[in-house]
Amino acid sequence: MHSKHTVKYICEQYPSGNCYYYKQEIITQDTWQNIGSLMWSTPRPISKGTFVQKAKQGYVVEHRTITKPPAQIISLPEREHFVKSTD
Repeated sequence: MHSKHTVKYICEQYPSGNCYYYKQEIITQDTWQNIGSLMWSTPRPISKGTFVQKAKQGYVVEHRTITKPPAQIISLPEREHFVKSTD
């Protein structure tokens, strides 16, 4: 079980207005005494309700504004659909 010192909750907000919520925990590759082996885990998705609840409980929360431009849409040339004959 992680404590308030070893976990953080993340809200990523995009220009579209969409928000995505994640949880990250401190993990170790060796022992807890070896500070060099400590690292953040991969962010795991959580619900907005969990994020709000943990923020109210005093856990560390991070708000990130993502400003990456949207993906570029590339048009591909149309192809004719060929039907195989059964002859």
